[in-house]
Amino acid sequence: MPSTSAIFCLLALATIHLSSAHNKPEDYLKAHNEARASVGVGPMSWDYKLADYSHKHAQKLKGNCNLKKPQVSKYSETIAWSSQGEITAAEFVKMCMDGKPLYDYNSNTCALNGTKCAIYTQVVWRNSVRLGCAKERCNNNGTLNFVICNYDPRGNVFGQRPY
Repeated sequence: MPSTSAIFCLLALATIHLSSAHNKPEDYLKAHNEARASVGVGPMSWDYKLADYSHKHAQKLKGNCNLKKPQVSKYSETIAWSSQGEITAAEFVKMCMDGKPLYDYNSNTCALNGTKCAIYTQVVWRNSVRLGCAKERCNNNGTLNFVICNYDPRGNVFGQRPY
């Protein structure tokens, strides 16, 4: 699994119409903790410092909406976007969990280039116990919405398994 300064969930939803999105802390926690419980990992807690960090990063990105450029950070980060409407917390986590079938626990590797597995493994990374997320809409076209979640401590540590 690659060791990167930030892990991104860079997915575009082109065909799914997304309903009005929830962005309350408990919505993000519920979705993350259900995913984590499915592989036997304990729950996370909401961290307002991380949420503020995510919000500030989202504010920087919404100007040009260059969501591919990683931000060097002491946290792990995932980003998901949609041009079809806002992303709910449950949809965000589902997009990240779509990488689960590509991850081979025994070899601790990904069947593809690692990106989809890295976003999956970050959501279920047992040592990442604090979560903070933010949601924004890009200024440059008004239709691209994105969610950023940051995790502490960092996940996807090279050579370690997520759970």
